[in-house]
Amino acid sequence: MPKRPNGPNIIICGTPGTGKTTHAELLASQTSLTHLNLGTLVKDHKLYESYSPEWDSYIVDEDKLLDHLEPLIPTGGLILDWHTCDIFPKSWIDLVVVLRTDNTMLWDRLEGRGYNVEKIQENNEAEIMQVVLDEAREAYDGEIVVELRSESAEDIQGNVERIEQWMEAWKEMEHQSEDEEENVDEDSD
Repeated sequence: MPKRPNGPNIIICGTPGTGKTTHAELLASQTSLTHLNLGTLVKDHKLYESYSPEWDSYIVDEDKLLDHLEPLIPTGGLILDWHTCDIFPKSWIDLVVVLRTDNTMLWDRLEGRGYNVEKIQENNEAEIMQVVLDEAREAYDGEIVVELRSESAEDIQGNVERIEQWMEAWKEMEHQSEDEEENVDEDSD
């Protein structure tokens, strides 16, 4: 049996406005993976401590979020769409995709969403300082962290195709591991 019978668990993360949901929705539509928008999940299932009117966002209760996700993780096949990634245990995740966008373009996108200037500035500074990418590199093994540009429709389509190619390689590795385990079992009989 494959380690994750429904496929890999993939995080698509990045500063707000980098295209996480667009990528995740497209990837889900082209594969058998299930897209979980964690921001929506947090609101719908009240997995937060409070609401911050100053930042116009919920303060997530990470323990509640992890407890909610834990039963879904072992079978795999999930796309976790969220602004960060470092709260998830290494054992849960097979690929971390960090989306990056030019800071001028990001500013315009966030302004278009109606974010206040402080929130735009904070997110833009986080993108310039590559906060999400650094968190991903600190939390996970380097070979599963991929940084991708997300500035155009062509970028999005190319990125999704690249993730699909990675998934094919992942499936191949899973089957090889499965075959090796069966050979070990037969040798020990």
